[in-house]
Amino acid sequence: IWVGNRNWSPYLTDAVQQAHQSGCQRILAVLTSGYASYSSCRQYRDDLDAALVQTGLTGELKVDKVRQFFNHPGFVTPFADGLVAALGRLSSHDPTLTSADVEVIFTGHSLPIGAAMSSGFGAWREATGGAYLAQHRQVAEQVVQAVNLLQRAAGGPEVTHWQLAWQSRSGPAAQPWLEPDVNDAIAGLPGLGRKAVVTVPISFISDHMEVIWDLDIEAAATAAGLGLGYARAATPGTHPKFVTALADMIEERQSGRGDRAHIGRYGAWPDSCPPDCCPAPVRPHHQGARP
Repeated sequence: IWVGNRNWSPYLTDAVQQAHQSGCQRILAVLTSGYASYSSCRQYRDDLDAALVQTGLTGELKVDKVRQFFNHPGFVTPFADGLVAALGRLSSHDPTLTSADVEVIFTGHSLPIGAAMSSGFGAWREATGGAYLAQHRQVAEQVVQAVNLLQRAAGGPEVTHWQLAWQSRSGPAAQPWLEPDVNDAIAGLPGLGRKAVVTVPISFISDHMEVIWDLDIEAAATAAGLGLGYARAATPGTHPKFVTALADMIEERQSGRGDRAHIGRYGAWPDSCPPDCCPAPVRPHHQGARP
């Protein structure tokens, strides 16, 4: 197993060189984003191709990848467990809170609206208006369903109010990105009669700096300034079901088996993305997107 990063060492070039030096002829890449978009999937595939060119290993190594896993139950279940735990922390801090008092905000990594709308491929993209947003909405719905089943069984408060918001915006201010920002969403909660908020970072698999800064620091401060209770659900991290899901998807890719675990209204994402999937964004100094 080798680790390769786009923006930090060890880089993808390091990983492919190590694999080649160990005698490998095929690499199976596990991308650490479960969703379809240029920056969360296709750009990594482009970067892997570039790493092979830079190391002179084109033709020496074949690179495949596991599918995007947004609707694998092993990805969704840890968020449900994390949300149940976060609701429990709120209730312990303030036993008077009811379901009507609490807003759950699912957060995704914001993208330029154009990139979000062009995510996915063919009829899938046309039917959903962009895979990235549709996939996040489905994950949020599946988490709410799972949490409410657990809470009913345990006699705990169910999720009755929730929304999808975005975090980690970058780029020029004039460029439209997915909204609302999580802090703007929190700012509107007192007007809805809410007394507390839970954030659930469904774009992310681990508690890294973007999660900690955007949610544990900035969003928490926004909530505190409004007198709202606040909790943040854990990311999957090393949750046993997520680790098992990664192993399952590696095995299914190696064996080529057809029974691929997924939940919700969308089927399992294809192993190999079609050529028109998630095209690169058009930038002002470019004549057009890459094919």
